[in-house]
Amino acid sequence: MDARLDFYTSPLAAKFAKYLNAAGKAVSESPLPAATQELVKIRASQINGCGFCTDMHTKDAAHAGETAQRLHLVAVWREATVFTDAERAALELTEEGTRIADAAGGVGDEAWANAAKHFDGEQLAALVSLIALINAYNRLNVIVRQPAGDYQPGQFG
Repeated sequence: MDARLDFYTSPLAAKFAKYLNAAGKAVSESPLPAATQELVKIRASQINGCGFCTDMHTKDAAHAGETAQRLHLVAVWREATVFTDAERAALELTEEGTRIADAAGGVGDEAWANAAKHFDGEQLAALVSLIALINAYNRLNVIVRQPAGDYQPGQFG
């Protein structure tokens, strides 16, 4: 399958992507643990049906040393015993922040309080920013039908 539009080569998209990438760099350099960041990106991408981002972030996580078992269980994290309480809190906030229209009032107080138990203010800011950012990337790739499967770790820098 080919993409509907070669979005990332258009001049406007290149400018837009520059700002998205800068936001991603800020989050990646934050005190939010790198493993948690990858889990969040994978889970949001699964929910949004973004094959390109799911492919990218599972490969990046594996390349960084994440185990196959944990990668296979991200979609069913609630039933899995391989995630820390902090990772579970981040995944819960990711789900609610990604499915924001599914619940009246958006993200629930319980999910927020649970995340706040495990992450300080700077980490929470990074987590919220990351959830927003990966949802933006997911939507871009789903809209243009960016194909999945060919990504290689390090391909984009």
